[in-house]
Amino acid sequence: MTPSPTADLEARLASFQQRTERLRQELAATFIGQAEAAELLLLALLAEGHALLEGAPGLGKTTLVKGLAAALQLSFQRIQFTPDLMPADILGTRILEETQRGGHAFRFEPGPIFAHLVLADEINRATPRTQSALLEAMQERQVTSFGETRALPDPFCVVATQNPIEMEGTYPLPEAQLDRFLCKIEIRAPDEGALVAILEATTGVHAAARAAVLSAGEVLEMRALVREVPIQSALLQRVARLVQATDPGHALASDTLRPLVRYGASPRGAQALVLLAKARALTRGRPWVSEEDLASLAGPALRHRLVLGFEGEASAVRPDDLIREAWIRSES
Repeated sequence: MTPSPTADLEARLASFQQRTERLRQELAATFIGQAEAAELLLLALLAEGHALLEGAPGLGKTTLVKGLAAALQLSFQRIQFTPDLMPADILGTRILEETQRGGHAFRFEPGPIFAHLVLADEINRATPRTQSALLEAMQERQVTSFGETRALPDPFCVVATQNPIEMEGTYPLPEAQLDRFLCKIEIRAPDEGALVAILEATTGVHAAARAAVLSAGEVLEMRALVREVPIQSALLQRVARLVQATDPGHALASDTLRPLVRYGASPRGAQALVLLAKARALTRGRPWVSEEDLASLAGPALRHRLVLGFEGEASAVRPDDLIREAWIRSES
């Protein structure tokens, strides 16, 4: 039995849908043929999380994030990760300045991390030392530098991109950092129709700059509404069983999964799935979470949290297939 929304909730839900639709239209205008990827990025933003985009070069990963930035009245910074990038290049540094009285004092110069939306482009090209500079920012929404802790803007969202086919000069993200991403979005090659539309839109006269459609305050209001969406206890139990079914040491794990996976999804993965499902429910016009919301988002929320063993790597098994099997086994 689904709850009946009040008049106030109906008004907030209608406003949420209108804002979401405006943002979706802006993304569709700048990122053609990848509706699913654009929606997942939108859900990650609304669920107060960070997103990891993975795809081959030239598929528009950076274009998608820049399109989102253009549609929002938020500060935006792009960081191009390279092997020689240092943590101070991201967090900021101290500059020695001369004071009015002739003395000297240090002034903190904030780095590009101090923005509402941060694009970490080709994040796996930076060294682990530099990658770890993002950990505190992504988890705590703050930065500690030179013994001082500084809060980051609110809302704050990191979107990282990586290329899965290049191995030389790259440093794979450690599991602890992967776990900080709310979802992993796979960017696939467009079909023929989408490719034709891309060519028509990008090889002619340059289109006029598009206007932002959402302010920081509106994004915060939408995030607050996502948190208020109820979810039945039975569905929370289903999510818990799903996570347990990805653990090779748990009784719910299948005989297929056990030899392929070293470590299953974490409780943070369960939290990510619930939050993404709440955001998706609102975009569908429902103030409650359904089983279909959870089933459709289990892959993006958990695929980067499974640590495959040697057999799993050698067999080239897709984490999504293992998650789909775990979802079936989680049914009571």
